[in-house]
Amino acid sequence: MKKHVRFSIVLFAMLSIATQIKAQTATTLTGQEVRLNTITTSVPFLSIGPDSRAGGMGDCGAASSPDVNSMHWNASKYAFMDRKFGFALNYTPWLRRLVPDINFSYLTGYYKLDKNQALAGSLRYFSLGDITFTDINGNTIGQFRPNEFSLDFAYSRKLSDKFSTALTLKYIYSNLTSNINVAGANTKPGQAVAADISAFYKSDEFKLGTKKGFYNFGLNISNVGSKISYSESAVRDFIPQNLRIGNNLTIELDDYNKISMMVDFNKLLVPTPPDIARDSVTGAPVIGADGNYVLRAGKTTNVGTMQGMVQSFYDAPDGLAEEFREVMWAFGFEYWYDNLFAFRTGYFHEAASKGNRQYFNIGAGLRYNVFGIDFAYLIPTVQQNPLQNTLRFTLTFNFDASQGGGVKSAPAN
Repeated sequence: MKKHVRFSIVLFAMLSIATQIKAQTATTLTGQEVRLNTITTSVPFLSIGPDSRAGGMGDCGAASSPDVNSMHWNASKYAFMDRKFGFALNYTPWLRRLVPDINFSYLTGYYKLDKNQALAGSLRYFSLGDITFTDINGNTIGQFRPNEFSLDFAYSRKLSDKFSTALTLKYIYSNLTSNINVAGANTKPGQAVAADISAFYKSDEFKLGTKKGFYNFGLNISNVGSKISYSESAVRDFIPQNLRIGNNLTIELDDYNKISMMVDFNKLLVPTPPDIARDSVTGAPVIGADGNYVLRAGKTTNVGTMQGMVQSFYDAPDGLAEEFREVMWAFGFEYWYDNLFAFRTGYFHEAASKGNRQYFNIGAGLRYNVFGIDFAYLIPTVQQNPLQNTLRFTLTFNFDASQGGGVKSAPAN
């Protein structure tokens, strides 16, 4: 599809002015008027949940049982995989409510070195469709297909029978503008390197009345890395550094039926846009003698990566109440019958003043021998949500060579 808009200019401008515009808009949250102060980052495709299993459970994945798509949610789970190796292919038609040719694909796999160690890798690819660039007079100056991708590699190891950790390294590439000149500045693809640090705890079996119970805890600090820029003259922007904490309670109802209930919490570890002082007549930002904006509340976002992570816990202009609004939460439910068929549902919540992503998910999965297929469907709970009707599809394969050279059946997850 050809979209005759100056798409690159819009994207480039959003990175530099979004925080200033959004900080000035008011909205209503639970009957209380609060400032719309969304935290924006570059390469937001890194935050998209890639697989259908977690996508059917409200995007809960930090503490769910280990599966082949654990790379995005918590790579330390790979050490607990009970198959030798596996891989998965995930596909999501993205923002189909708005445009027909934006697609998100995700290929991932793992290999167990021994019972305590695993290696894993993934390729995440985001295509933004065909763009026709025009000048200010509407004349065509070129055509381009913007795209972004990341390559991830992880090492996971058990430190005990119940606890594992992992380190993930990633390379990020984002080409949105095809090197065109925007407002006199030459653009370029953005590049960055980052790392994830994760941990996973899996309890022993315990009793819940007459039923067997299991508890999992997961933690993942992801995308900790360099800032990214699309121009030599532009300020470098944060990538979506994120803290994810998850809990999971699994109950075996009998030999054939089991349920899992999960709760995940997420917080972006990047600075919150400050409240900038503005001229009472023109509305323009007030610039101080040092050349920086004068702030009425909050802190400057012009800080380094580590300072930004620490500052993200106390820099909200509206204080502690706004800090709590920055925490996204999700609830997920999964039911398995005989490790063959799964039904899933979940809910994801983000405060109205921080992006207003609020939606239910439903999904299902089927396992047969080494093969698995999953799908998920998103149902927004707010009007005019561009994520409406989002579908995710996943194919998984898990293998384990037997003594006879065959393959054992894959586990449920």
